[in-house]
Amino acid sequence: MTFEDLLAEAEAEPVEGWDFSWFDGRATEERPSWGYARLLADRMSQARAGLDLQTGGGEVLAEIPSPPSTLVAAETWPPNAAIAAANLRHLGGRVVLVTEGGGLPFAGGTFDLVTSRHPTALPWPEIARVLAPGGTFLAQCVGHGSNRELSEAMMGSLPPARERATAEASAAAGLTVVDAREEWTRVEFFDIGAVAYFLRKVFWTVPDFTIARYRARLAALDQRIRAEGWFVAHSRRYLIEARKPA
Repeated sequence: MTFEDLLAEAEAEPVEGWDFSWFDGRATEERPSWGYARLLADRMSQARAGLDLQTGGGEVLAEIPSPPSTLVAAETWPPNAAIAAANLRHLGGRVVLVTEGGGLPFAGGTFDLVTSRHPTALPWPEIARVLAPGGTFLAQCVGHGSNRELSEAMMGSLPPARERATAEASAAAGLTVVDAREEWTRVEFFDIGAVAYFLRKVFWTVPDFTIARYRARLAALDQRIRAEGWFVAHSRRYLIEARKPA
């Protein structure tokens, strides 16, 4: 396909939800060794009441085989919330629309499990508040510096990344970290359409990205991919599990 055709295809694809099946055969991302989906399924099967924050379209949560008796997902973007409601219906899950940076509309101590996969930010005081005594928080997060190679291919040289002080923030909220791990995973893009769509969907990689605005940079990267066969970046992932004192 031509450069123009690939960009047109990437521009036309909807960005709602958190389904990445469109990338099949066009991009790959190595998964962290701890297996977040497996951990999520295990923790949810043992929970009485579970809350998933920033659930996106609920795609990962929808795969758990044994949901708790109370299952709630919170999402900030209305189009995603609608997709999540459909994806979680078979589990009896309820989706609640919340405000970015606002409080959670639940009474204190409501959930014995709170989870999140790739949140943009973690509201630690609210997480601690809605957790029941002895409750668990489990999250897989995207570390600062993720896909830096791609960010710099679009924006030029960037200053060193500053990592979130996750353990300190959880401790300040009154939670005890019981597991913390970090890995760098390999990300491969095989055509410029996959790059353009990724940047539209994972918008924090290049915050002001539009295909029109970055057309020249995309053209240069397109030539590189055609010459080398791919473009490689690396994503920083970390896992954190914390508990509220009983």
